[in-house]
Amino acid sequence: MSTYFIYAGFEVNQTQLAEKFCVNKNRPWMHCNGKCYLMKKLKQAEEKEKKQERESQRAAFQLAMPCSPVAFRFTPLLSERHYSPAKVENPISCHFSIFQPPKQSC
Repeated sequence: MSTYFIYAGFEVNQTQLAEKFCVNKNRPWMHCNGKCYLMKKLKQAEEKEKKQERESQRAAFQLAMPCSPVAFRFTPLLSERHYSPAKVENPISCHFSIFQPPKQSC
């Protein structure tokens, strides 16, 4: 939002800014007309906004992290179930190998 104010201020006071703050006063053929000053101010505003955003992210991160130790209590199971092993009537007894290594040829 600050960039709009910078643009508006530049448009209103462009002649005064070009006379006082223009870096290229000695080079009139460049037709800068204070745009160098505008770009410098826009860059400063962008850096300031980035810095504020980083600070707000850092503050939000610090709020998300607990400062005091958190204690967890685990309650024991109220009832345990014991299962008897299953009886297998006819166990499967197929002994064969799926993998067969390649045969060597001499």
